[in-house]
Amino acid sequence: MSDPKTKPKSSWVNLLVDYGPLLVFFLAYRHFKPAGGDAGLAEVVAVTKGTAAFMVATVVALIVSKLRLGKISPMLWLSTVLILGFGTLTVLLGDPFWIQVKPTAIYLLFAGVLFAGLAKGKPMLRYLLEAAFDGLSDEGWLKLSRNWAFFFLFLAALNEVLRYFFNTANGNFEIWLQAKLWGVTTLSFLFTFSQIPMLLKHGLAVDDQTEVEKNPPHD
Repeated sequence: MSDPKTKPKSSWVNLLVDYGPLLVFFLAYRHFKPAGGDAGLAEVVAVTKGTAAFMVATVVALIVSKLRLGKISPMLWLSTVLILGFGTLTVLLGDPFWIQVKPTAIYLLFAGVLFAGLAKGKPMLRYLLEAAFDGLSDEGWLKLSRNWAFFFLFLAALNEVLRYFFNTANGNFEIWLQAKLWGVTTLSFLFTFSQIPMLLKHGLAVDDQTEVEKNPPHD
């Protein structure tokens, strides 16, 4: 008989909740983007409308997570709050800077939380993900938290470089958005896969390996 307190396993719903809103942002921006990709007010309007769609999709993802998965992880709560905050600034001020700097803020926040936990000897990633991989030792959780903390710093720096070179001012906002949707997502999955051998050495149950693969921390 299954334990009623057991948390639902990951599935396509997790991917939809994690990456659906960003895909909606991308598609909405492409829909409203001015013909020819000229920089200017029209592109700013496209980014603003895409951001509004992004915010709505994020709230929907939060509801879906609660209804279909039975929970909303702390990491999802934190990212949602920042998305709505920076998204509101983007819409009200009509300045895409805010939605572009949002990932940097999220990555730095997560890195800060993880490093603060490490300083106290606590693997905060375990609490952020609300995950409990069978058999994974405290040392394994600490190492995973440390590795993700440094990776989040790398992602923050990467986003700042991309934001500097690709933005609405030079008409290359879509390049930043595609890098965010496809490039950073791919990097996150590759980094997640790279952690599996270490986790297995520290007691991760083989049955939970798929759970790790499907749930890289995200923004």
